[in-house]
Amino acid sequence: MYEFAIAWEWLAFAVRWLHVVTAIAWIGSSFYFIALDLGLVKRAGMPEGAYGEEWQVHGGGFYHVQKYLVAPASMPEHLTWFKWESYATWLSGFAMLCVVYYGGADLFLIDRSVLDISQPQAIGLSMASLAIGWICYDLLCKSPIGKNTWGLMILLYILLVAMAWGYTQVFTGRAAFLHLGAFTATIMTANVFFIIMPNQRVVVADLIAGRKPDPKYGMIAKQRSLHNNYLTLPVVFFMLSNHYPLAFATAYNWIIAALVFLMGVTIRHWFNTTHARKGRPIWTWMVTTVIFIVIMWLSTVQKPGAGEHAALSPMQQQFMADAHFGTARDIVQARCSMCHAAEPVWEGLTFPPKNVKFETDAEIAAHAREIYIQAGRSHAMPPGNVSEVTPQERALLVAWYESAVKGQSQQ
Repeated sequence: MYEFAIAWEWLAFAVRWLHVVTAIAWIGSSFYFIALDLGLVKRAGMPEGAYGEEWQVHGGGFYHVQKYLVAPASMPEHLTWFKWESYATWLSGFAMLCVVYYGGADLFLIDRSVLDISQPQAIGLSMASLAIGWICYDLLCKSPIGKNTWGLMILLYILLVAMAWGYTQVFTGRAAFLHLGAFTATIMTANVFFIIMPNQRVVVADLIAGRKPDPKYGMIAKQRSLHNNYLTLPVVFFMLSNHYPLAFATAYNWIIAALVFLMGVTIRHWFNTTHARKGRPIWTWMVTTVIFIVIMWLSTVQKPGAGEHAALSPMQQQFMADAHFGTARDIVQARCSMCHAAEPVWEGLTFPPKNVKFETDAEIAAHAREIYIQAGRSHAMPPGNVSEVTPQERALLVAWYESAVKGQSQQ
């Protein structure tokens, strides 16, 4: 049974790797086409129906790209569709959500001092929120307000801020930020799957049948693409945030999340304006810098009042009840707590790495698998073995985890 932890760790690594690779492909192609679209120039002598063109140089050759706002007069022999980059990114991201957060719900998803719920309830809320988010967004786009692009984006921003607050009232801070990224990414991929691709298929079908395509399909797809454009950078931030507890594990994390969405807008506005050859709005970087300074300040503001003590999960109880726990606890507190404490004493640390603390029995038991992998089975922790954990101590940590898991499997 305990070998399952190692296999699960490698599975999580593989899925994360796949997710990063597919995300690079999706974001890369998205950024390229946004820059290309904004940089198009209308010149004399272009084919009938051509909206604009662009000359580019890359890889030792020149490229001549032309865009048709609706469609060309005839169907080209080969047409490349850009869709699987988006689909594969979402699918691999959801797989990672299942492996890391659903598979480790007691540790990474549920914070009983925030909301004491069961694993099935937490997972159900997680899945439902992703689906409901897309439904609400899609209804807004198809409502009369959808004709006003900027009004629609303001309502979308309000929806995202509301979800940021809501997630922090249900899940751990780390899971709240991850879910906010997944919530946003679900909207983006659903835009591709349910709107952009079907609209493009309608245009292609009309072209093949000899009918003149309706421009409305392209206009609707372009609006959704604009939303995806401005949402990309915040999604990347939230996906990286699990490494930085000053972002997700502070008192006003949901306000930090709200400000991150604004930074995404200001940064993308600079690139969009520059690519469109409409100048270089330096003010956007000034605003971004001010917002980032506010975020840094917010991360230092302490939550008023003492937090409630969370109830122990069955997993924590199992690891604390094992006969080896006392020895393992002494090793962890002696070798790890100088960094993994509410107020680390190790020079240069002002916050426990990844917000992981080993000051109580419950905290040590909650992170049993991570201790087993990073300090028992491997020498990843402590970094450089700065606290001089001995091979015998590592063996005792392994014995504790494997004994507790074996005892659980026999029950």
